[in-house]
Amino acid sequence: MDSLITAAARALAAGDPLGALKRVALRDDAPALALRGIAMAQLGDFAKAKVLVRRAARAFGSKESIARARCVVADAEIALASRDLGWPTETLDAARITLENHGDRTNAAHARYLESRRWLLIGRLDEAERALATLALDTLPPALMTACELVTAGVAMHRLRAGDARAALSRAECGARLAGIPALIAEVESAWLTLDTPVARLLARGSERNLLLDDVEALMASHGLIIDACRNIVRHAGVFTSLATRPVLFSLARALAEGWPADVPREALIALVFRTKHPDDSHRARLRVEIGRLRDLLRPLADVEATPRGFILIPRDADEVVVLARPVEEVHASLLAFLADGEAWSSSALALALDTSQRNVQRGLESLHASGKVQSFGRGRARRWIAPPMPGFTTSLLLTTPLPGD
Repeated sequence: MDSLITAAARALAAGDPLGALKRVALRDDAPALALRGIAMAQLGDFAKAKVLVRRAARAFGSKESIARARCVVADAEIALASRDLGWPTETLDAARITLENHGDRTNAAHARYLESRRWLLIGRLDEAERALATLALDTLPPALMTACELVTAGVAMHRLRAGDARAALSRAECGARLAGIPALIAEVESAWLTLDTPVARLLARGSERNLLLDDVEALMASHGLIIDACRNIVRHAGVFTSLATRPVLFSLARALAEGWPADVPREALIALVFRTKHPDDSHRARLRVEIGRLRDLLRPLADVEATPRGFILIPRDADEVVVLARPVEEVHASLLAFLADGEAWSSSALALALDTSQRNVQRGLESLHASGKVQSFGRGRARRWIAPPMPGFTTSLLLTTPLPGD
């Protein structure tokens, strides 16, 4: 490897893409193409980066399996950064095995890190943890160790383990300082801010307050009956009943919880469920049917009793009834949560992350676009969606991934 290639590689490792390009920008040999691609990725031009890295992979001969495998890993990282979550994981896995067989442990570990980060992005926390568990983090270079610790912290945040998240971020902070890469240091600092930003709202006894991640973790360990409006479940002491497929019943449960310890008038419940201001006997009969269904589903956790003016929620073994709500109430809150990370997402990647159809995602994006909440650029398959972050809230933690015990 010549001196310019070596110098460019060192510049990239130090987070200096412009310094790397100064050395290889005019070269078209395979190593230079690969380094140019990585530099363009660090500068945010993912389309150009992808083209260069794939050209490099073709330029390396069939006998240069290690170099080609490294190009595959770089291509996967570019896809991840550009939120192209549908790239073939089998190709990355094959590249990782090739690198391991040839003794390139660092790049093999990098491939495993990319795998774990992708699992985290689409909410597959168990798979992300299993991928990280195969790595000996203390043997990795500081930059890669920091990236892995950020994934560890992300998993802990989604599992509502604030203490574990802080420990992982502390290790990541040390690694980032040791690596000396400004962009990596900024990423760790941004993750720290998440722990000091509200992730949810608590509604109880007619009042409302914002909750940090530590507060949500403490709430889950409390003795209260929790109506979780982030996932449409009712839970108490590790036992839960899912109403995710019963939106009418969950609306009733939430209304009764927000009115607790008082009862809620029948007219208010009818207006909420049937969207009418002029109820008649048929609406009252339908309300009784829905209340009966809710009573059956909540029987292990609470009872719903009739009162002269309406219905009241009576917990069986809880000393408090609270509602855990999203930080921002929005029909398409899950979409906004992903888009608020500042990255440009495709509708196909959002559909994969939300485990829903791409058409449903497209409808939601069009609705948000019409109301000015998201923006798009590009056309066809190249179309990407972005949204500004919600000021004062961390929107990505409580919207898609399961709670402990789910």
